[in-house]
Amino acid sequence: MIRIVRTRTLKKTDSMVGELRDRAESQRHRADELAAELKVLHPLVEEERQAACDFGESLLLTQDSEERLRKELAAARDDLTHAMGELTALRSQQLLDAEDRVVLRMLLRAARKQEARADRVYVLFRYGRLHSVHTSREAAEIAAEGEGAPRSGWTSQLPGAAMPPADEVTWRVQPLKLGGSQ
Repeated sequence: MIRIVRTRTLKKTDSMVGELRDRAESQRHRADELAAELKVLHPLVEEERQAACDFGESLLLTQDSEERLRKELAAARDDLTHAMGELTALRSQQLLDAEDRVVLRMLLRAARKQEARADRVYVLFRYGRLHSVHTSREAAEIAAEGEGAPRSGWTSQLPGAAMPPADEVTWRVQPLKLGGSQ
């Protein structure tokens, strides 16, 4: 089949072919430029890819470190809680020890007072006859009052004054020194 083409269509087609050739040439030139640019960028992309891998590894290491530090922090908090409990117990024990020391001091004072009193005894006489022996004057007076002696009837003998005869005095408390003669 033969086709008849008009000249005008042919000219138009020729001009379009030239235009398309120019465009193709321009596009080929642009493709060459892009290929050259791609060659330049390829090592940079590889570098960035490697940096991203390194960053990923660094991120994983950082996450591992974070997890390890969280565990250490939890363990440290547990240790702190345990230590605070021990501290509370020790403070309580210290307070108890302080209370014990106070009680021991009181007992020591009482023992020293008893020791100081232990050098004499107080003998209670009734009409000159021995009734009982006591560690303090007050204890002897209380014993006599328990036997019916009046509470207000106790008097002190002046130093150097002569004592009335023992059988004339209903109740008498007389201190006697221990371990020696008077």
